[in-house]
Amino acid sequence: MKLNDLGFDQWFEEHVISLREDDRRFARVSAVDRGSYLIRDELKEVPAELSGKLFYQTDDPVDLPCVGDWVAAQYYNNGAAAIIHRVFPRKTFLRRKTAGEIVDIQMIAANIDTAFIVQSCHFDFNPRRLDRYLVMAADGHVEPIVILTKTDLITADELEQKLEIVRSLTKGKVLGLSNKTGIGFDEFQRELVPGKTHCLLGSSGVGKTTLINRLVGHEAFDTKAVSGTGEGTHTTSRRQLILLADGAMLIDTPGMRELGLVGAIDGVNIGFEDLVALSADCRYANCSHQHEPGCTVRIAVENGKLSKDRYLSYIKLKKESEYYEMSYLEKRKKDKAFGRFVKSVKKHMKD
Repeated sequence: MKLNDLGFDQWFEEHVISLREDDRRFARVSAVDRGSYLIRDELKEVPAELSGKLFYQTDDPVDLPCVGDWVAAQYYNNGAAAIIHRVFPRKTFLRRKTAGEIVDIQMIAANIDTAFIVQSCHFDFNPRRLDRYLVMAADGHVEPIVILTKTDLITADELEQKLEIVRSLTKGKVLGLSNKTGIGFDEFQRELVPGKTHCLLGSSGVGKTTLINRLVGHEAFDTKAVSGTGEGTHTTSRRQLILLADGAMLIDTPGMRELGLVGAIDGVNIGFEDLVALSADCRYANCSHQHEPGCTVRIAVENGKLSKDRYLSYIKLKKESEYYEMSYLEKRKKDKAFGRFVKSVKKHMKD
């Protein structure tokens, strides 16, 4: 195996000079679990930890390694373990607001080529949540493919209706699939390209783990029994990169109950290109599409040319992204001020 087989392409080659040191090797982060890391190079996968300098001198936790990152690491103990010293710039990424009240950014994965956004055709089907996943992918410059699972639980007509709804939300590919019957699995498998990195995103219980087990050909990852609502229970507890037999890579992620957006306004605009195109004819260049006269977006909603639900989703995600970005920047400002205060106190104590 070569590093190219793990996704180390020309884009990363261009950053080698600034990161190369004699005792360092390049590897890819294959798993992160509560501050513990696994990294994989062309030879093997080993546990790794952050160097003290990387940990303490990284101002923003977002810049610490996440699954899919390329790093410069120093191996020790005859190559059985490693210390991560540097992180390569990210080509693409998937991120969200951290769950809860604190406004911070959580990295989901990095250097992803394709994001498989998985929703069940049954209880989990939610176009507005799908909007969020599509914006997340657009924000990180990742190609989205939407997969509707558990197609065996609904009729053919119901499936076609749901597929049409999804097609109205994205220009990307949309697939229907049943883990139970196998219908659609071959089509999904053809999207897995050797040397490329794919990521599974979706709520708990939509069938992501079952899908992976089907790909690897055995029960490599645990799944739980179906719940009383008819949905499976997802047991994935960490993000990890899985190297498939055909050379494609797949990152599994835990189900996400919250999917807040921070500073993703570009992703919102990409995810709602139809609405942005309409806004080009608004009377005011900085139209908020809420109260201004001559707003072509609101006129399109009133005339039935634009779905009211889609319009409201755009307004909500735009406001949320801008609000959380301001809150995040304010938090970072306070964190840096506090860091400078601590360094000043330490300096005076030494004097």
